[in-house]
Amino acid sequence: MRIGTHQAGPPAPGDRPEDLPVDGVWTNQMPGGWDPLALLAAHGPGALELGTAIVPTYPRHPVALATQALTTQALVGGRLTLGIGPSHAWHVTDQLGLPYTSPAAHTREYLEVLRPLLRGEHVRHGGEHFTVDIRLDQPVEPPPVLLSALGPRMLRVARDLADGVVATWCTPELVEGHLAPALGEGARIVVSAVVVLTDDPDAARAQVEESFGAASRMPAYRALLDRGGLAGVGDTAVVGSEEQVLAQLTRLRDAGATDLVLAVLGPPADRARVHEVADELRG
Repeated sequence: MRIGTHQAGPPAPGDRPEDLPVDGVWTNQMPGGWDPLALLAAHGPGALELGTAIVPTYPRHPVALATQALTTQALVGGRLTLGIGPSHAWHVTDQLGLPYTSPAAHTREYLEVLRPLLRGEHVRHGGEHFTVDIRLDQPVEPPPVLLSALGPRMLRVARDLADGVVATWCTPELVEGHLAPALGEGARIVVSAVVVLTDDPDAARAQVEESFGAASRMPAYRALLDRGGLAGVGDTAVVGSEEQVLAQLTRLRDAGATDLVLAVLGPPADRARVHEVADELRG
């Protein structure tokens, strides 16, 4: 199993993920937030995998994203893993003013354009969402592509056109019973987990729900939570003592997660402690 650490923005002075026992650094794009590929490009060459979880497909054209991804791949010495996804209607339509119809079909077509562009192929595509006739001339190794997929239709797109999935707000039961069977053998399953070291797990779950409860009301996450019989995203958090945290992370691994990306809440010392605990699962 590979263990990653979550990077929320530009690193603070002295914040070096290379000093943690991790295999990779992962970042995402929040509405109005930092650009994830630019954040990763700033790392330059090194040893750790650098992943996006995720870059929204809206409003980026697939040619623009392929160009940026290949540029980042060159700058980081071939360490990029590109996670993409269609985001949510409240962002795409309410904030950006773009239509958010048939996101699974839009994503399928997006990948049909993106993947061959990353491989250096000339893409001639005329579809419902994109018309493209171009080849990119950036001679670098194409990055693996993961898809943010939770529902059945998006999981089929991931199975057909991506190297795996990036999932969040996911329990071991959902990984084992929902994600893994839909993807089949060999797919990469990257699970982002919010972790809180605490001697009061109930209070910690309530804290996660208070901080991130808006996600519990987003249709894609709500459908996933309902599938697992969960009240909200707080029920998916990994909370408790070091021993309890290790047991919960182990269950995610045994359920089929190939990677864990840990977002640790609390003081900086807790981040280091959690990664030391998770180091037992690496390899």
